[in-house]
Amino acid sequence: MSVRRWSAVLAAVGLCAGCAGPNVKLPELPDKEIAAERRLEETAQVRDYFRALARLDAVAFRLRLANRPYCKKVAPQLGIRAASAHGLPRRFREFAGAVLGTGGNHPTVLSVVENSPAALADIRRGDEILTLDNDVVPARYTARWIDDRLAARGQAPVTLVIRRDDGETQHTLHPLMGCATPIELAVDPLPNAFAEDERIVIQSGILRLTKTDAELAVIVGHELAHLTLGHLGKRRQNALLGKLGGMLIDRGLMIAQIQTHGAFEKHFERAGALAYSVDFEREADYIGAYFAARAGYDISGVARIWRVLALENPAEMRVNDTHPATPARFVQMQKTVAEITDKMRRGLPLEPEFKSNAVKPAPSEASSY
Repeated sequence: MSVRRWSAVLAAVGLCAGCAGPNVKLPELPDKEIAAERRLEETAQVRDYFRALARLDAVAFRLRLANRPYCKKVAPQLGIRAASAHGLPRRFREFAGAVLGTGGNHPTVLSVVENSPAALADIRRGDEILTLDNDVVPARYTARWIDDRLAARGQAPVTLVIRRDDGETQHTLHPLMGCATPIELAVDPLPNAFAEDERIVIQSGILRLTKTDAELAVIVGHELAHLTLGHLGKRRQNALLGKLGGMLIDRGLMIAQIQTHGAFEKHFERAGALAYSVDFEREADYIGAYFAARAGYDISGVARIWRVLALENPAEMRVNDTHPATPARFVQMQKTVAEITDKMRRGLPLEPEFKSNAVKPAPSEASSY
């Protein structure tokens, strides 16, 4: 330890020489007992994470299939999630076998979506997947490997060889086409969700607050709507136009020997990015409700989620520059549900009402929150 560091330690000791300490005689905390409790909490976290992931996968599967005509990219879907201990996050690997029943050499089925191709082919949780069409399924990056193989085969049937109860059986699965967008779960207590160009991320706080799968479906549907309607590209375009306008002002003032240091460029770029932001969010709420209904969810009570989110974040009850206020979202959801319910009563297609001059999303066959 350096002289300077020793000096700092001695100074701290000197300053605390007269510090007041606790009055209660606290119990001893053996390291072994703390380690055992840590393992219990880690085990509970792993189980909770994969339980939530299975719930999200089931909702995402139904949304992908039902709203395939609105997605630009589609991909084969099996409705299965499998992994090995090696494919799990590092902190889970040591005890994943005991908690999830996963081995190290072959991926194990962690969840199967009800009525999916995997379920119909009698694939069960706990099955070990050995091969897919005679190719050995790797223990690492299993999901990506399976997705790549399915993409190459399209909707053609695939054969899985699985090990169950020390016996090997062969199962033929018939993939279904659905939206290709990955929908991921992030461990974060904040109730939030967001869409990026290549994926949708749902934070675990959302699953905690959504009591029904229908509520979760409208949240996921909202993010899927952002992608199908091209909102991300529109925001970037608006930001670029604002930036260019600001640059012209900055340069004009520079000619007049007034230094702005790019202030107008930055301000106008942000203003452009925010243009129509609230309208985009309202549009995603509206389309997201249709997506959930098209997937077969009963959306009659889903407006409740906006009251719940208002309690979580009271600031959301007032309008901000990016999202509508939660009271407005609640009322709009009620009206959207009434619109959808009326169409169902009259036997009309569950198609959103687009403006007469708007271009509806092209069927794929022809091609944050």
